[in-house]
Amino acid sequence: MLTFILWCVLFVLCWPVALLALVLYPIVWLLLMPFRILGIAVEGVLKLLWAVITFPARLLSSPGRV
Repeated sequence: MLTFILWCVLFVLCWPVALLALVLYPIVWLLLMPFRILGIAVEGVLKLLWAVITFPARLLSSPGRV
């Protein structure tokens, strides 16, 4: 909601810039999509690596906790 209000203020102050931002937003979003997918994949690999490394410690810390 705050983004919409800021866009409305920009539209009142400088409407060509606001319309340009409105047109360019989907293009920028599509260009940044591969980086988001890569970030999700890297996060998954790091979590898996952390789970593998800490698994022996979790097994030894408490018999009922796995």
